[in-house]
Order: sequence, then C-alpha cells, then structure tokens
Amino acid sequence: MSNRKLMVEVCNAKNLMPKDGQGTASAYVIVDFDGQRRRTKTISRDLNPQWDEKIEFLVHDVASMATEILELNVYNDNKKTGKRSTFLGKVKIAGSTFPQSGSEALVYYPLEKRSVFSQIKGEIGIKICYVDEEPPAAPAAEEKKPEAAETPPAETEEKPPEEKKPEADKKAEEKPAEGEEKKEEKPPEDQKKEDAPAVAPAPEAAAAVMPPPRPPAETAVIAQSPKPKQIKESLQLARKPSNLDSDVVSLSNHHRGSNSFDLVDRMPFLYVRVVKAKRADKDSDDSTAYYAKLAIGTYSITTKEQGTTKVWDQVFAFDKEGLNSTSLEVSVFDRKKKVTEDNKEEVTESCLGTVSFELPELPKRVPPDSPLAPQWYTLEGSPENSPATDVMLAVWLGTQADETFQEAWQSDSGGLIPETRAKVYLSPKLWYLRLTVIQTQDLQLGSGPEPRVKNPELFVKGQLGPQLFKTNRTTVGSSSTSSNPTWNEGLVFVAAEPFEPFLVITVEDASNGQTIGHAKVQVASIDKLTDDRSTLGSRWFNLVGDENRPYAGRIHVGVCLEGGYHVLDEAAHVTSDVRPTAKQLSKPPIGLLEVGIRGATNLLPVKTRDGTRGTTDSYVVAKYGPKWVRTRTILDRFNPRWNEQYTWDVYDPCTVLTIGVFDNGRYRIGEGDNKPSKDVRLGKLRVRLSTLDTNRVYMGSYSLIVLLPTGAKKMGEIEIAVRFSCSSWICLIQAYSTPMLPRMHYVRPLGPIQQDMLRHNAMKIVTARLARSEPALGQEVVQFMLDSDTHTWSMRRSKSNWFRLVNGLSKAATLARWLDSICTWAHPPTTVLVHVLLLAIVLCPHLILPTICLYTFLIVALRYRYRMRVPVTMDPRLSQVDSVGPDELDEEFDGFPSSRSPDQIRIRYDRLRALAGRAQTLLGDVAAQGERLEALCNWRDPRATGIFVVVCLLASLMFYIVPFKAFLLGSGFFYMRHPRFRGDMPSLPINFFRRLPPLSDQIL
Repeated sequence: MSNRKLMVEVCNAKNLMPKDGQGTASAYVIVDFDGQRRRTKTISRDLNPQWDEKIEFLVHDVASMATEILELNVYNDNKKTGKRSTFLGKVKIAGSTFPQSGSEALVYYPLEKRSVFSQIKGEIGIKICYVDEEPPAAPAAEEKKPEAAETPPAETEEKPPEEKKPEADKKAEEKPAEGEEKKEEKPPEDQKKEDAPAVAPAPEAAAAVMPPPRPPAETAVIAQSPKPKQIKESLQLARKPSNLDSDVVSLSNHHRGSNSFDLVDRMPFLYVRVVKAKRADKDSDDSTAYYAKLAIGTYSITTKEQGTTKVWDQVFAFDKEGLNSTSLEVSVFDRKKKVTEDNKEEVTESCLGTVSFELPELPKRVPPDSPLAPQWYTLEGSPENSPATDVMLAVWLGTQADETFQEAWQSDSGGLIPETRAKVYLSPKLWYLRLTVIQTQDLQLGSGPEPRVKNPELFVKGQLGPQLFKTNRTTVGSSSTSSNPTWNEGLVFVAAEPFEPFLVITVEDASNGQTIGHAKVQVASIDKLTDDRSTLGSRWFNLVGDENRPYAGRIHVGVCLEGGYHVLDEAAHVTSDVRPTAKQLSKPPIGLLEVGIRGATNLLPVKTRDGTRGTTDSYVVAKYGPKWVRTRTILDRFNPRWNEQYTWDVYDPCTVLTIGVFDNGRYRIGEGDNKPSKDVRLGKLRVRLSTLDTNRVYMGSYSLIVLLPTGAKKMGEIEIAVRFSCSSWICLIQAYSTPMLPRMHYVRPLGPIQQDMLRHNAMKIVTARLARSEPALGQEVVQFMLDSDTHTWSMRRSKSNWFRLVNGLSKAATLARWLDSICTWAHPPTTVLVHVLLLAIVLCPHLILPTICLYTFLIVALRYRYRMRVPVTMDPRLSQVDSVGPDELDEEFDGFPSSRSPDQIRIRYDRLRALAGRAQTLLGDVAAQGERLEALCNWRDPRATGIFVVVCLLASLMFYIVPFKAFLLGSGFFYMRHPRFRGDMPSLPINFFRRLPPLSDQIL
C-alpha cells in the first residue's frame, strides 16, 4: 500500500489587517491537518508577507482524506511587546478539493473571521497537492528499525493555541500558545532545522511501534511524541474536529448510514447463482460443451457453454411478481459434436440430471447479510450407466438491494443486454481555453506563384477540434510597424478532458485566400490558471508553410486553460452545477440529494411488436451536475416499476434536477426494418431544489407531457420520491449570500453572444462524449435533457414569455387600479383611511420605512399558510401548449435551415412580420416618451421649453415660502379629491407632456 503525503506551500498573503498598533503586522501561519501541526516563520512588519515555505503532512488514512479539513490560522507576532499574538484570519479547506501532484496551482483564499467581533481582511495564497509514494522494501525497513529506536524523538514544533480554554472568541484571537512564543525567540534557521526531524521520523517511529494490524491515526501521533504532556495534547488535537469538519463528517455519515433504498419499494427477486458442475466422465473431450438450463414456469434460460472445466459462475434474477410457478428446476446438459463417415457434423445433446427447488422453502437474504454460500447438489434423473453429476449453486429470495443485482441476468430487462442495463455516466470535465493573439513577425508574404497584393489583409484562425474562431482583419503596410501586424485579441474555446491533441493556429491572407503558415500547440502542455491574479505567459511559435517554405514567420500568442470559470453546458435557467472547473476552488457540499425512481403508470404505446400489438420499453434518465443516471429498461410493460434510488452531492441549493422518460429503441437495432433506431421521448420534469424543504420526502405522481408536431400529448405518469438533506443550516443560508457563478465570471465577464456560443459548443461536446459511451446515451436523449433548442425561434415560447412579463407587470397594474379606486372614492372608508395614512406619513416621516417593512412582514408571513406543498415540475398552461396552432408547432419542430416548402415559409414569414410590426410600434411609443422628456431641456420646441423654465422658477419661489410637508399634504389631498371636483378631460400636465415633440417625425 502506498504512503500518501499532503504538500502545502504557504506562498504569501495580501492586504492583512494591521494589528501591531503601528499600521503594520508581523504575520506567521499555523497549519493543522489530521492531528499534525506546522508553523511558518514570522515576516516582520509587512502587510503583504511572502513566506514561500513548503510543509509536508502524512495522511494516516487515505480513504478518509476527503473528510479531513486543512486549517490555516494567521497570527500577528507580538513577542517584542510581551503580549500574546493576535488573530489575523483563518482558512478552512476541505480534503475533497485536494488535487494530485502536477495539477496544483496558486489559489488565493479570503481570510475568514473567527467570530462576529473579529476585524479581519485580506487573503492568503496557497498551493496544495498530495503525493502517493511507494513503501520502502522490507529489508531496508528492518535496517532502519534499530536506528529509529536509538534516535531520540524530536520535540513537537508547536502547542495548540490554548485549545483547553474555549472562552470568548475575543480572548481566543489574542491567545496563541506560549510554546509558540518560546519557539519564535529562535532564529528562522533553527526553526527550519527543527521542522525537518519533526516530520521525518514520523513514518519510521510509527513503524517501530506498529503491530501487524495497522493502528489508527492516534497511535501514529503517540509514537511521534513520547512525553506524556505532549501525548495528551496531540490526542486532543487529533480528536477535536473543527466546525466545518463536523459538517462534512456528519454529511458523509448520513450518506453511509441511511438506507440506500428507503425512498422506493422493495421488489422481491429470485436469485440463482450457478457456479460449476463436476462429473467423472472419461469420454469427454474438447468437442463436448456443457451448459445449465433454468426453468421456472414460462421462463427458460441457459447459461453460457463451457468445455471440460464446467465453470459458469453466472447469477440470474427473476422478478418474483412475474413468475407463474412455485418450482424451480436446474438441469445440466452436454452437447457433443461428432463427424460421421460422410464428413457431416452431427450434434447430440443429453440431459445429465435435474435438481428442483420449491420457492416457499427458499431462504431470504437482505443486505447487509453476508452472501449465501453455494452448495453442491446431486442431479437426479441421470442417464443409466453414466457417472453421477453434481452442480454447485445457490438459490435465495432477495430484493433489488442485493449487490449481485446489477451484474445479474434480469428477467424484466431482457437478460444481459448492455443497452437495457442501469448505468451511471459522467459528463467530461470542461475548460475554457483562452488564446490571445498578440502579433506576428517575419511573415513570408508573396513567395508563391500568385502576384503579391500591395496591402494584404491578414487574420489569425484558431481551431480546436471542430471549433473554429477568427480574429479581425488587419492591413499590412510598407512601414516597419505595420509590416508586423498586431491584433491583441482573445479567442475562447471549450476544451474537454481528455484534451484534443493540438490547437492549430493559422495565419491567412483574406485578399487572396491563401494560408501563410500554421503552428500547432499541444493542449496537454498548456498552463492552467485558477484566477485573474496569475500572469498569462506568452510564447513565440514558428509558422510552418507549405513544402517549399518550412519557415513562414513567427507568431506571438498567449495560451492558457481557465479554471476559474464554470463552463455552462445546459440552459442557464435550468443549470444544475455552478462550480468552477479547477478542483482547488470547489467548496465542500452543503447537502445531499436523494431521488427514488419508483415507477410509471398508464404509459402509451409508442411502437409495435410482431406487427400486431403496441408496446413500450421504458427507462428513466436523471441529470444533476456532471452525473447522469440511467435506470434499467423494463421491457413490454405499460406500468413499469424500477424502484431504483440514486444520490448526488449538492453544492448550491438554487439548482435544478432534470428527469426524463424515454422508450428504448436501440437494443434491437438491425433485427427488423420496423424497429426504430432512436429512443423516443415520453416526457420530462424538473425539480428546483430551492423549493424543497430540507430533510423531507416528497413523493407523488407527475404527468408526462411531450410536445409533438400535432400538439401536446400526455404519455402517462411517473412516480418519484425526492429528499434534499442538509447537515448545516448555516452553510445553506450562507449559500444565498454568495454569487451564483464563480469569481472569474464577474472579474473578466464573457459577453452574452460569446457565452451563448460557448454554451452551444459545450453542449455539442457533452453530447458527442456521452454518445461514445458503452452503452451509448443517445444524442437525442442528451439534447432533450439539456434543452439544446432553447435558442431557436418558437411562437409558443414567445407567447409564454410575453404572458410571464404581463403577469409580472399585472401587480403594478393592480396597484394602479387600487389608486384609481381611491381617487374615485369607490370605497369611501378606504379613501378616508388613506387620507389619514398620508397625514401620518407627512407628519412623521421617520415611520415610513418601519411601516413598510412591518407591512411586508405581515403580508408575507400570512401567505406561508398558502405556500406550495408539492413542487410543481412542468406547467402546460404556462407553456402555452394549448394556445398555439398546428402550423406554429410545426414551425417549432422545423430544423435550421428550414426544410418546408416555399409557400409555407412565406406564410410563416408574413406572420412573423405582423408580430414584429406590433413589437416595432410598441418600441417606438416607449422611445417617444423618453424623447419628450429630453425635449423639455433641449429647446427643440422653444415655447414649451420656455413655459417649463418659467414654471421651474415659480416653483422654486413657492417652495421657499411653502413648507415641504404642506406641499405633500396639499398634493396628496388634491390627487385624492372627490369625483365631483374632477373634470372629464385630461389634466394640464398630461396635456403639456403629450404636446412635446418626439423624433418620430424625422424617421424616413
């Protein structure tokens, strides 16, 4: 077993809080991991200290490294003043984010507070990775044992900073250990000398006292520290987890301890494991094949054929509810091939015996029970004058929770067909590859037979697989500066692991369409960046021309893989993952999502079998984050029961789970012309996690509605159970205060058009990679789950978005109608109360905000009783599936470019023109209102602007005389005056505003 070490390089810190009373700080760092503690040197009087120290930790348990927490505490050294060190900040990093050696990168973590009263700012730069080392040979270890026993153990480097006194956090900030202050009196050289022996003897000392079974991590800590006091402190440090560590550990324990099938029903299955057979047959040769046959009711299945070894080791799982017999028979057959005198091959089969089992007498097994041991059974009914035959097998009754279920032959999914098995898929890890084209030099222009253009226009083209992007064109002149064209443009690609071999950079001449030269960059050798603080290195590459021009110039480019972004591979409104690509920037999960796919009811037939009857072979695909799950395919059932349960780690509650149901049309490809070659979609539903209560099971049936060119059609119902578990409410509430996307999306944002283009390319990559899996997840399935057609034009979606906008503005329209009813005295008591409210607000303006907040609190709190009890998945009414015609639906399903007839396209174009005309008029009216406001000040209408200026002068004089409260009261009472004091015509300000000139009269 290899030894694992955690390598931590404390690089630097920036913008620390000055806490020495003189505007600076003398900072050092204490690093804790897995019961081990290390300390850096002190950098005196520097708010941006640079340590560049590498620290090693021994990982005691490799399997539990993901649940460990690396904690860094930064302190200000006050040893010169005789005071205790003060707290400057801390950082906690989950072990699940540690990358392997070779993938480490400098990452800056913001310093966190220890308590609410802490005054902390700044960030610290760290490099983290782990290294797996092979254990030394046994003789070498034996030679080192006496040396390790004779070597006195080194003293521990640090004591915990007052771990035994958990008082107020203010005191804890100013109390690092006294041992630290004593250590700091030594020069840095002595500290480094002490660090080395403190780490080096750890594996040797542990090996010296280690018994044959491996001890826990606490034993290794005791072996390093022989002093009783140090042993006690080390044990306390090893056993005391931090707050975040406890959250992660409780989450993992919940995942392990919870029943993996508690959201679904237990399905009884009959399991038969046929291992091997033995028979003293001297006449058998290589031409004899043996196989076993299982028969129960109408089911009859045979094992694979074997030679003289007679070893099958196959497991068969029969759905007990589909069995029509209570007796199981297992028979063994031999098949012999003989060549007759006329060179014809003759095959003879004979039964070697049968063993029977009664189902009511079979044992039952439910995990975590140990597997049932196979036993030898003597076959009955063997042929006369033949040796007895024994078969080794095990028969038991179990459920789908049995560990052999996934690899067993399954009666309800067609046996061992790969296309019908349950599988888990992972999307490829996606990166943004940024290519910055700076300039070119020494270009060999006009060296070919074509005449040289006087001022050619050049551009640079980058290609990564099927992705192709170009820079703008630049003109090459005769001067020295223009002869070396410069672009300084960035091109962004989507790269997926494993990467494409090369990024091809080509310089082309747009004047004659000729290629000047190209260069290839190995994608695997490109540097990976995690944030905007790292500098992008640039390189020169030689351009290679044709066979006659091995050197065509050189190009200066900067290439990097951006790990600080999240590559969107699905529609933005249904995203299920927002983590950055770089593993170092990921945060620990805040919860666990469990989904039980129970079954479906009343599914409609989508194909015919045997040319006479309809059938459906359905399966379910669920997608959350990079993990895709696919249930087994239940063949020829309209009410299938899957009863499969899956889990996902949740990193952000404002994400969406997508579940789709499909008919499997791929497992019988090539068996007939009537068999479809693609999977047919039966419906889809989405569940937004933020609408779910934590630690509550939502179980119910949801309609499966699919949109077809003929209209919306209900294909059946699916029954699922969902539970969102969260171990820490603090982490869940904190997630609502963090940005949706990683930091790089806001520091160096991508344009909307560029973002949509990159999303489209990412969808293509994910679709292609999953389609190459075995068994393949079809292209039509992935596109349906990712909503890859949301960017295309659809009259139905346009209506849906319009009514969504109208519904949002209807609240403002309701408020306007309420104000109009107040002004018209439709309900006099309400109008009187509003007058009183206006009077109170004007006389006591300091009560405005408290009143608004209290009123909002009461209204929202009273609506809690009417909250949504069941998560709404898909809303046909909101989707406007019933308000569109057949031609509009056919237009939505039409590809791009269109494949319809010219007359049909002309009709659709005219309809789109009419719709765009109304939108055009609406935009013109909105623009005219803004132009009228601008006309008040630009003297386009001198008389109107003159009137406005005079009114402003008189209003200023009036406001000097009349108190503002009196003006508010008078305006409010005038606005709410009784209808008998109102006229039927528009008011004077409205008439004046409508007479202001817009710019619409200047449009051609």
